[in-house]
Amino acid sequence: MRRRTAVLALGTAATMVLTGCSTMSPSAGGTVTLNMVESLTNPARTDLLKGLIADFEKKNPKIKVNLVSPPTEQADQKIQQMLQSGSGVDTLEVRDTTVGPWSNNGWLYDMKKDLAGWKGWQAMTENAVKASEDAAGKTYFVPYGFYGLSLFYRSDLIKDAGFDKPPATWAELLKQASAVHDPGKRRYGYAFRGGANANGNAAAIIEAYVADQVDPANGYKLKDGGTIFSAPGALDAMETYLKLFKQASPKSSVAWGYPEMVEAFSNGSTAFLLQDPEVIATVSESKSIAKTQWSTAPLVAGPSGKTVQPLATAGWGVAKGSKHKAEAVKLVEFLSEGKASTTFTKKNSLVPILKSATEDPFYKTGPWSSYVTMTEQPEKYLVVTQPRGVAWWTEWQQKADADVQKMILGKLTPKDLLAGWDTYWTEKWK
Repeated sequence: MRRRTAVLALGTAATMVLTGCSTMSPSAGGTVTLNMVESLTNPARTDLLKGLIADFEKKNPKIKVNLVSPPTEQADQKIQQMLQSGSGVDTLEVRDTTVGPWSNNGWLYDMKKDLAGWKGWQAMTENAVKASEDAAGKTYFVPYGFYGLSLFYRSDLIKDAGFDKPPATWAELLKQASAVHDPGKRRYGYAFRGGANANGNAAAIIEAYVADQVDPANGYKLKDGGTIFSAPGALDAMETYLKLFKQASPKSSVAWGYPEMVEAFSNGSTAFLLQDPEVIATVSESKSIAKTQWSTAPLVAGPSGKTVQPLATAGWGVAKGSKHKAEAVKLVEFLSEGKASTTFTKKNSLVPILKSATEDPFYKTGPWSSYVTMTEQPEKYLVVTQPRGVAWWTEWQQKADADVQKMILGKLTPKDLLAGWDTYWTEKWK
């Protein structure tokens, strides 16, 4: 996939949003215009949202929606600027990584009372209902789906390298990716994440290596109360991860974030990619690799044969500064139920929020089969909750991303990286 760019140029639109211009005011005919801002932008997704918005507008002729789509890498910063201004945002995309700091700053609206009588709750899965409330029982966003890691792999490339099935463990992934890796032919083993959000994949391998010891209620804690970064297995994990970069990844991946990783796999140059299910839709549209050349496998495990599957989520919320909260909540309801919800989850390859999806053949076939496997084997693929809602999560991401990059550049040893991460979380939890 090409680098994610805004479908709507931020320029003039952003200026209008940031200054809370006349688009926020009801027209002479009583029409309200909502400004809706998405975060995880890509062209296909934005077009999909436009279509859903058009359906909403048909059912609600007195409400118009202006969709703003900043480039993904800048989106959260742009949204924060809008929220800080106190105007210009009505409905917005809220993720489990942003809900903590944004709600603590008083920028998000608690929709709890507005949604009390909403029939949509009855159609939702238990996980979706739980995810809609924070520890204090407040509803700052309604999830539109869930993300969970799986391993995207090139079946043809691993076969050519002498393997008859995809790797089941991180050690096997290192072996296969190294065997495929041939920079001279512009063929690479692994789409390493060394840039934005590098901490996520680093945490994934650590959690896999200490899977038996992880506290299900807090994926960064051990059952004995220590951090996962303090466990002996964590060092083995990071040393393996560093080898994966040195032996099987392109040198440029030191700066790769989501767009570059997905592009490297979908353009046919890379054999393995660790990513969320939304990438299924992107890779399916690739003109470089055929559907017969790739698939997904369950998240690779650690030495125990087990791994940890942290389910991340995001959804739609309402800005506290909105002057049209009732209409904004109505849009959230529309996007979170029935055909709109099902269409969005399918087109974005998300784990659905509606109970009815369990009987849908769409989620039982093709690349989705790896997720079915993980769901059917909870004793091997352990579901945990990461502390993504803490107020310091953004601070943590920035620190951890910088540390991962220092490690792969040889400026920080795996041992020192883990010691720093252990100290960081131990201090925060005091």
